[in-house]
Amino acid sequence: MEDRDWGTAPVELLQSAHPWRTFRWYRGQKHYSGTYWSATMRDHVIYESRLELSRLLFADFDPSVRGIVAQPFLLKTVLEGKVRRHIPDYLLLTGQVPVVVDVKPLHRLSKPEVTFAFD
Repeated sequence: MEDRDWGTAPVELLQSAHPWRTFRWYRGQKHYSGTYWSATMRDHVIYESRLELSRLLFADFDPSVRGIVAQPFLLKTVLEGKVRRHIPDYLLLTGQVPVVVDVKPLHRLSKPEVTFAFD
């Protein structure tokens, strides 16, 4: 097996990734989902709430952000005998390092499942 320097290859692969999940729209839903035309991406980027849309706007106007990927990957691990899964909201590709973004309202930060995911 050949040794390979992946360099930025995995990040480049993520930049072209499709969202991990699909939207669920239904009458009376409590959140506001949609698509936003991103100048950074020159394409639509999805969001699942107005709070996510706000974070998306900040990223789109940040000159250090070169790419925005919605729901970029599934994190999966086994912890204490249970399979744990989490899909981050965004991956921001910058000139320095990729930044994983999760968007949650302040009142949800004290919930154990949210604290666990962030840890």
